[in-house]
Amino acid sequence: MLREQPMEAKWHLMALSRFRDYNQLLKPNLSGMVVFSSVIGYLMVPGIHFAWGDIMLWRNIITLFIGGMLVTGGANTINQILERDSDQLMQRTRLRPMPDGRMHHMEAWVFAAITGIGGALLLGYYFNPQTGALSFLSLLLYAFVYTPMKKVHPIAVFIGAIPGALPPLIGWVAGTGGFGIGGWILFTLQFFWQFPHFWAIAWVAFDDYNRAGIRLLPTRERETKFTAIQCVLYSLVLIPMATVPHVFGLIGNVGMVVCMLCGLMYFIASVLFYIKNDHKSARRVMFASFIYLPVILLALVMDKV
Repeated sequence: MLREQPMEAKWHLMALSRFRDYNQLLKPNLSGMVVFSSVIGYLMVPGIHFAWGDIMLWRNIITLFIGGMLVTGGANTINQILERDSDQLMQRTRLRPMPDGRMHHMEAWVFAAITGIGGALLLGYYFNPQTGALSFLSLLLYAFVYTPMKKVHPIAVFIGAIPGALPPLIGWVAGTGGFGIGGWILFTLQFFWQFPHFWAIAWVAFDDYNRAGIRLLPTRERETKFTAIQCVLYSLVLIPMATVPHVFGLIGNVGMVVCMLCGLMYFIASVLFYIKNDHKSARRVMFASFIYLPVILLALVMDKV
């Protein structure tokens, strides 16, 4: 009995370590934000009203959340498989399971297939085939188009913004079975939000990305203000776009005002980035992007008409 305890403790530590590795592949923090926007897209569907005691609604939300986490986790895993050599060169990614040698890439491929395909099948079976197909399309675009393009051309940001904006549309399709105007409005808002978000992160992590040969900035040099100009233009678009959900009868006046104020905050942060063009102002844009998306998503669903 005394001899078994150290072995049992060893197995527990190994299991915990492997769980942490799989958790790193899934990127739950990033995936959770993505799936949250999908749930908001579902709740924005006319005729669907949030109620704490609605068991069927909660079942749908939980299923959408689980399926979305699986698909997004599968895409994140493939991203890490394809970038395992690059990740070794970057400070923030060198301790991921594959660059650190804790996991073989074939094991990661199996995990990606189970999570990605399983999540898409779950969404397609539970909601409708369109939801499953659209979620799987987002995985393919992110993993096999955006990821390799990151080393080729900054247009990768535009490509990546497409699967990045699909989650609220996926939620809308899950609730309606079709591609309505409301879903495309949510897609467009999240699409434009991503450009300053991506570029601010790429500016802050320029040295890491440069070592790995990843090109996300709209210019080869960080010192020019061209990246900041792009952030200003794309964030500016979000201010008038805040009126679109109201014009189409999706939200009321309060939701529109909140979305406009968030857009204004994002725009001011981008303008300051253009003026100062330094690490601190780039981080300000990055944090503004972190605030903007969850706040406007909550404002949309809370002021839904």
